[in-house]
Amino acid sequence: MGEAIGQVLPLGVGVALSPVPIVGVVLMLGTPRARANGVAFLAGWVAGLVIVGTVVLLVSSGAEASEKGQPADWVNTLKLVLGVVLLGLAVRRWRGRPQAGEEPELPAWMQTIDRFSSARAASLAFALSAINPKNLILTVAAAAAIAQTGVAAGRQAVALAVFVVIGSLGTGAPVVLYLAMGERAQPRLEALRGWMARNNDAILAVILLVIGAKLIGDAIGGF
Repeated sequence: MGEAIGQVLPLGVGVALSPVPIVGVVLMLGTPRARANGVAFLAGWVAGLVIVGTVVLLVSSGAEASEKGQPADWVNTLKLVLGVVLLGLAVRRWRGRPQAGEEPELPAWMQTIDRFSSARAASLAFALSAINPKNLILTVAAAAAIAQTGVAAGRQAVALAVFVVIGSLGTGAPVVLYLAMGERAQPRLEALRGWMARNNDAILAVILLVIGAKLIGDAIGGF
């Protein structure tokens, strides 16, 4: 199980460092429904990672992702493809980053976040964790990496749980901070929101580059 957890740690960090969802949940925590919507957002985020990870685990295990304790060729091919896609996304993000003096462009839904219901907050978080291309790729890679170790189903579930916990730290930390400190947390959350918004594209470009290179390296080493 240690190998499975080791495989998912960097991928979980990559999911956790998602600037747009972090900015979104921080903005949500500044609205009248902060407590309910913040918790709903975190629940939706966790649900997205759990569902995608579980589905990929089941498919990968059924497709025999492990061959005598070693990754099957199709797993290495999948890692290679995902790594190349991540590198392409990294280049795109880096080229699209705001230049000095430019204001970062944020999603339009953030302008209506003060009117969100808890159901909409949860649905948005689910989409950001399960459907967003970057997080979807990382979750698929994590589940495939767990399955390739060939450990028992219970240990695979534990490794997936570790991935979900790590991947939820970015969006979960502001919620926990708000629940613990209330309005006193707002200055710290606002500082975090501003920094994440300004550096969104640069942060994502570096994360995608590093993890994409890791997946490609793992794939080449596994063939």
